[in-house]
Amino acid sequence: MSTIPMAPTRSRPAVDGAAAAARVLLKLRHDPAGIVITLSAPVVLVLVFGYIFGSAIAVPGSGDYREFLVPGLFATTAFNIIPSMITMARDSGRGVVDRFRSMPISRVAVPFGQAAATVVYGVLCLLLMAVCGLLVGWRIQTGIAPALAALGLLVAFQFAATWIGMFLGLLIGKEETAGQLSALVLPVVMLSNVFVPTAGMPAWLRTIADWNPVSALAAAVRELCGNPTAPTNGAWPLEHPVVASLGWTALLLLVFVPLCTARYARPHA
Repeated sequence: MSTIPMAPTRSRPAVDGAAAAARVLLKLRHDPAGIVITLSAPVVLVLVFGYIFGSAIAVPGSGDYREFLVPGLFATTAFNIIPSMITMARDSGRGVVDRFRSMPISRVAVPFGQAAATVVYGVLCLLLMAVCGLLVGWRIQTGIAPALAALGLLVAFQFAATWIGMFLGLLIGKEETAGQLSALVLPVVMLSNVFVPTAGMPAWLRTIADWNPVSALAAAVRELCGNPTAPTNGAWPLEHPVVASLGWTALLLLVFVPLCTARYARPHA
């Protein structure tokens, strides 16, 4: 059994993290196809669901379905852990992680850089989705300040969710396997109030959906933007969605930052 020696690290995580983030963004800049896919997927999501289902689904007592849907799609994008999972699995499988691990840099720097870079192009995706949402009929009813608060909440949640993807990517260690397992993320999004209210679900399934962090985030964005909401079913996260979303974000960071950092620092056999 052979391991890559651990190089002594210097305590400068901010500097090392910024360099790692720049590396990710530079790689994306030199990958035009990756840029197109990254930015167009959320846009297609809004257009497809907005136009195909927008006139076919009604939300009882909640007004226009498109105004109900678009905030949910924002939450879906914020929870998208697939890019970070596949990227980290690819770097792990190709030995990139081992090379970084042998360098005298902070152990949290590379994961932090990946998460920070994800936030940068995540903001671009959210802004493009907002433009497309306006085109399909979504409107901000509460003004610029609450809308910016909603954007900040989405960005914070996306930063936290990225650590989940990176941790899973490190566990999997193979790009192909990570790509195959990415389909398992879809049920997490579907089992929420993103597309339809949860009131019509069986009681046991509704409880899971109501306590899904994605449901709280979608409800928070709807509340902050003044969009149609759905029945809360007495679930605390849906009655206090902004506080619940902040709590979920903090919990994800508390759990997955240490797990991801520890896994990243562990040499592979």
